[in-house]
Amino acid sequence: MAESADARGPLGPFRPGLAALLLLLAAACAAGQIAGRPNVLLILADDLNDWVGCLSGHPNARTPNIDRLASQGVLFREAYAASPKCNPSRTALLLSLRPSTTGIYDNSHWWRPHLPKAVTLPEAFRLGGYDVVGAGKIFHHTAGFNPSDLWDRYFDLPFDDPWDRVGAAYPRIAPAPPPNGHPLAGIEPFRHELDWGALPMDEGDYGDARTVEWAASFLAEPRTDPFFLAVGLFRPHLPWYAPARYFDAIPPDDAILPNVPEGDLSDVPAEGRRLAESGADVFRNIRESGKWSEAVAAYVANVAFADAMVGRLLDALDASRHAGNTVVVFASDHGFHLGEKEHWYKSTLWERSTHVPLVVRGPGIEPGRNCDRPVSLLDVYPTLVEIAGLPLHPALEGASLMGLLRDPAGDADRHAVVTYLRGNDAVRRGKWLYIRYRDGGEELYDRDADPEERTNLAGEDSLRAIIRELRSLLPSESAPPAPTKGRYVFDPDSYTWTARR
Repeated sequence: MAESADARGPLGPFRPGLAALLLLLAAACAAGQIAGRPNVLLILADDLNDWVGCLSGHPNARTPNIDRLASQGVLFREAYAASPKCNPSRTALLLSLRPSTTGIYDNSHWWRPHLPKAVTLPEAFRLGGYDVVGAGKIFHHTAGFNPSDLWDRYFDLPFDDPWDRVGAAYPRIAPAPPPNGHPLAGIEPFRHELDWGALPMDEGDYGDARTVEWAASFLAEPRTDPFFLAVGLFRPHLPWYAPARYFDAIPPDDAILPNVPEGDLSDVPAEGRRLAESGADVFRNIRESGKWSEAVAAYVANVAFADAMVGRLLDALDASRHAGNTVVVFASDHGFHLGEKEHWYKSTLWERSTHVPLVVRGPGIEPGRNCDRPVSLLDVYPTLVEIAGLPLHPALEGASLMGLLRDPAGDADRHAVVTYLRGNDAVRRGKWLYIRYRDGGEELYDRDADPEERTNLAGEDSLRAIIRELRSLLPSESAPPAPTKGRYVFDPDSYTWTARR
């Protein structure tokens, strides 16, 4: 399958999936539904778990700007990624389609050649007459994930570590020598991205700072057409590079470490242990190197740096003429383990990998309220489309949050489904977390009584009815995995994919 550059028009390549949306848009225009539309500022952090102040996720968390935003809108305290990894989570959010529907289960799949009819969130706004602009990491950040036809303007992600990001995955980055002392954290043997410290550069030269500066300049522009601005912050994704002042604010000796009791995986089924063990060797190496406190402090420092970038964006918006008519959504693509369940990184179905901050602020949204219903990042797309009065594409699998924005205590039956790799699914509903793995293994946790998920209740006979009910909420079918990137030849100049024979 290939996309041809010849097919590009003023809106990029015309794909069959756009036809239905165009018809809906025409009907919306005829009905006068798109007058006085608000602007949208979508801010996505990367690898940010619930270690933010407004979620009380960790005692060391210092996130005054995210907390400020939460006080100005609705904070969804039980928000979940559709998948605990970058590409499947972001693809799900921006298409409002589950991984079990698309087959995008991991970072190794390109979404566009596999899903040529999909209408993305930016496209829905572009077709609706919005000026659609992006900066930083929105879709996955390596080559082939961010087709240029989605945007009217785009500021590409500037990396802080080009010496570790060269080759076919990053064709636009020129090789550069590593800074003195690299790897800065001194973890041996060095592993790709597992590093942290302050780089020898000014704060304004960091990639996220440059992304935010560009976005702030956009917000300062006068304009008459409504805009959709997506800003992707790379932090706190590894490597944890940030200005020195953020590290100085949390000395390693002050870092409070996660509780990791001996034998915590003893009641976890085989597939769950396998997923946890994929990062266990890194965790063991960090502990044996005496670097655990330093690593936790580095993560907290990078969370603080990301929070500062959120603050600069909010200040730029509030100083602009667009402040009173702009909906702001802030979220993270998934969480991150720092030793919980004997695991490092993400890619598990436990709360640490899947629970994320989600805030919605905007005109007509009563500030300072919390919603404790489980919701999914799949819900962002239909919510923003409804707020903007744009047509709702019938293929979307998320559910609009508008009802909960009006009444955060409503919709008691709400639930959120999470998938990682084919056949591994979880659901959060009420107080329950239920996980079913592809090997048939199960986990059930009462999150009210057991917030650290220590006791697997799946074997309790008295809970079989609850398990059956939760199991019925999981995907009934799981699509085969999408072709991996190795199945295509990608041309970054024409942004086309050609299937290998």
